[in-house]
Amino acid sequence: MKTKILLKEADMPTHWYNIVADMPNPPAPILAPDGSPVTPDALSAIFPDAIIEQEVSAQRWIPIPDEVREVLRLWRPSPLYRAERLEMALKTPAKIYFKNEAVSPAGSHKPNTAVAQAYYNKLQGIKRLATETGAGQWGCSLALAGQLFDLEVRVYMVKVSYQQKPYRRSMMQTWGAEVFPSPTDITQSGRHILQQDADSPGSLGIAISEAVEEAAGRSDTNYALGSVLNHVLLHQTIIGEEAKKQLELVGEYPDAIYAPCGGGSNFGGIAFPFFADKAAGKEIDLVAVEPTSCPTLTKGVYAYDYGDTEGLTPLTKMYTLGHDFMPPGIHAGGLRYHGDSALVSQLYNEGLLSAVAIPQLETFEAGELFSKTQGIIPAPESCHAIAATVREAKRCAETGEAKTLLFNLSGHGHFDMSSYDRYFKGELEDFDYPDDAIQASLSHLPKVG
Repeated sequence: MKTKILLKEADMPTHWYNIVADMPNPPAPILAPDGSPVTPDALSAIFPDAIIEQEVSAQRWIPIPDEVREVLRLWRPSPLYRAERLEMALKTPAKIYFKNEAVSPAGSHKPNTAVAQAYYNKLQGIKRLATETGAGQWGCSLALAGQLFDLEVRVYMVKVSYQQKPYRRSMMQTWGAEVFPSPTDITQSGRHILQQDADSPGSLGIAISEAVEEAAGRSDTNYALGSVLNHVLLHQTIIGEEAKKQLELVGEYPDAIYAPCGGGSNFGGIAFPFFADKAAGKEIDLVAVEPTSCPTLTKGVYAYDYGDTEGLTPLTKMYTLGHDFMPPGIHAGGLRYHGDSALVSQLYNEGLLSAVAIPQLETFEAGELFSKTQGIIPAPESCHAIAATVREAKRCAETGEAKTLLFNLSGHGHFDMSSYDRYFKGELEDFDYPDDAIQASLSHLPKVG
């Protein structure tokens, strides 16, 4: 068996998979603060028509435009590997496979949707895109896509990540984007937050507020989101579609799939195409992995909430820790979001997906082991999926169970070495977010209707 499993360029998927077609219940509607359903027309102020159509679609297969596939061919299909050296180190009978999304120019899975969103906005005549970013991987990806489709890009980067990850900021600027540490004093949302806390480390919810405010205030500017929304997860399903084909080449099928879960695009990208099999009766465990410091699925509530801190977005039914939840400055900045994808949330609420929260130190320990055995330094977000996979592989070693495990290596950690540096110095610590703090944040959930 070859350790590296490749697909030919001609085997790259031609359609995105829409999980809505196979969900047992239709998605909960998006609501206005008064409880009335939000119509697609209401989204046109910040999204192009094609994106809105995808957001509300129940069509199982949606064609990938040729112009998008042409750009994706720069790095896709991405390779699938069997982590045999990791298996040997763990002395496990389990087979461990990982999909390597770190091979994209931006170093993560995020360009899969950035390219599509930039294309659809360009098609509609939009000149500028505004967005937020946590760890910087989404900001880098949209900056790259904006450059490829001749669009200006402005990025509001969570301040603590802006400080922790300066080279991601440099990547965005290299591709022509403007980058600001959020909260800023250039938007009303940012100024409001700074009035409350001049030293605010920022959050994805705050950065979203700033980007949405800018997009809504300019006719030449739209908003682009790197996770959470249905169309974003749709574009990421190219990951799981490729993985299924690659595993078929070696006669394998996973018993469990693990992926980091902040907003949901990483997890949905690799897991959703396998959900179609689960819906048809196939036994498979789809596991979303989150940090104990931001335990949205494992400690949040399933309720309607804003997607941003300032309440500028419509209300979405999702697992949430409260839109004004302020997570600690952990190094997996892409997982510091108060809410989760509505699709992931609904399926989890219905018992069709699993979730686990893992402490920060355990994730870095797993990342170090993976680096030493497989040679790839993973991003802190990806370390969460590795840690969950290692847990299960160790359990298999104890029970003798020969499972097949698959995880998504969503990005490399080349621009996260300051995080590893702190880990090696013993400066990182675990942080279980206190239940009373979560309850305090949840007390501010909007009263729908």
